[in-house]
Amino acid sequence: QCQLSGLWKNEQDSLMEISGVTDSGVFQGKYLTLVTLAGGCAHTSPLTGAQQQPSKGGWPTFAFTVRWDKFSNATTAFVGQCFVDAGGKETLTTMWLLREAVGSLEEDWKATR
Repeated sequence: QCQLSGLWKNEQDSLMEISGVTDSGVFQGKYLTLVTLAGGCAHTSPLTGAQQQPSKGGWPTFAFTVRWDKFSNATTAFVGQCFVDAGGKETLTTMWLLREAVGSLEEDWKATR
């Protein structure tokens, strides 16, 4: 079974720490990104999410958001699934959408990556 709790590292060496998953699947943590829109230093930002408990023999799906409020006016939503390979290694696969604030409705087209 996959356990979301713990420390995770992605391909860009950013870190995510999930402190615990409740019985209802809710979790909190922090995300330390080394990739920023403006460049510069790494920053820690809060994350909040939920895990869907898998049915028999399945792997859990999850979603979480990260508020980049300490260095950017943006929010990212991640969705993914946790897998365990034959050797017992846990892997999270995710897709994400980043939304940054823009000054007008006319600029809305460039606000989501």
